[in-house]
Amino acid sequence: MTARTALTAMLDLDPAVRRLADLLSAIPDERLTAPTPCSQYTLGDLLDHVGGLSLAFTNAARKVGENPPAPPGDASRLDADWRTRIPEQLSGLAEAWRDPAAWEGMTEVGGVTMPAGMIGRVALNELTVHGWDIARATGQPFTADIRTLEGCRDFVEPMAAPGQGPARQGVFGTPVDISPDAPLLDRVVAMTGRDPAWVAA
Repeated sequence: MTARTALTAMLDLDPAVRRLADLLSAIPDERLTAPTPCSQYTLGDLLDHVGGLSLAFTNAARKVGENPPAPPGDASRLDADWRTRIPEQLSGLAEAWRDPAAWEGMTEVGGVTMPAGMIGRVALNELTVHGWDIARATGQPFTADIRTLEGCRDFVEPMAAPGQGPARQGVFGTPVDISPDAPLLDRVVAMTGRDPAWVAA
């Protein structure tokens, strides 16, 4: 496989989208102020962030042109229908990335232009890691298939390498040291600066 083929190879975002949507349906309103593994976000803030990223990465797949950074997640922007609206947006994201053309060429998300294949992997990582965040914040179980986790690892592992602090700035925290024999999900989570042992208070 050439480097170009590896970069543009399609990944299936559907499993991560379905798992995340299932998690959302089980969240009661009284949990929206709960803390999450994202220290700067309550659960409600994180849900608003997921809603925003679902639209941003859909636009990236469709190559709509300028795709500026979304504002930070803010629970005050959640409307009454977020349990149906956000899963619908996530479904639209997965549908957009089913198009082989989405993985070709360059595209933009958050004001950053990169190869589309890399942005697709960023989207997969956002869906998976924030799914884990939400599961931990709400006491729900979380699993991800091996292809999803390998796609996430391909994106986060280079950024977790020594000397990559500037590249992680504003994206991930300092990687957490765990056993190299730990499950791949735990290793992916740790490489993003999260403690795999985090539990809701």
